[in-house]
Amino acid sequence: MFRISDGQVPFTLSWSHYLQLMRIKNPDERRFYEIEATKSAWSLRTLQRQYNSSLYERLALSRNKDEVMRLAQQGNIIEKPADIIKQPTVLEFLGLEERAKYSETDLESAIIDKLQKFLLELGKGYLFEARQKRFTYDEENFYVDLVFYNRLLRCYVLIDLKIDKLTHQDLGQMQMYVNYYDRYQKLPDENPTIGILLCKEKNDAVVQMTLPENSNIFASEYSLYLPDKKLLQKKLQEWIEEETGGEDK
Repeated sequence: MFRISDGQVPFTLSWSHYLQLMRIKNPDERRFYEIEATKSAWSLRTLQRQYNSSLYERLALSRNKDEVMRLAQQGNIIEKPADIIKQPTVLEFLGLEERAKYSETDLESAIIDKLQKFLLELGKGYLFEARQKRFTYDEENFYVDLVFYNRLLRCYVLIDLKIDKLTHQDLGQMQMYVNYYDRYQKLPDENPTIGILLCKEKNDAVVQMTLPENSNIFASEYSLYLPDKKLLQKKLQEWIEEETGGEDK
């Protein structure tokens, strides 16, 4: 009976997986990847990609201190809408160049072409339903870029793509999409619809002022390249120290 994190449970992964895990110095981060690789049956390549894309740090920076500790103890448990959000969402697998000129249609097409990898980046429980899903309201047509269903949360997840800085109009449009799905698409026993705006840049103050409290709408910046892992680790450590310091006062 052995586990590289605490010596208590049996081997569940290949030796190559454990060689990769043993290179991770932070025990909390190492435990997280071990749990996730086991639960989700990650291949070695997937484990390497998730580590290189700083999945642990991206999830942790979207949570409070208690939930960060839970990541290390239980992995990423999907219980509420905020659990599926990452900051940022990493789309390096699309092959789009950061400085190249591309449209929202180009971004959408690239995602559809690499849908399996995009689902992996989104996380657990996603089922793809439609691209450019049309609905008509008051004799006017509207189109949702990407529509998914999350079987763990039992709700629709609508994704809109924005290649520029996010505006309050974008947030208002997503609010309308979510309202429509909640009123006309979801079944009575399903949970409220989630809206995610994947954008090049966002202003947190604008997001907070535009959306009502406890809304099911989230903004996540996307990156077309792997993030700087050391920078994210430093940011996470500073945030944890701030949280801990606040409790000591």
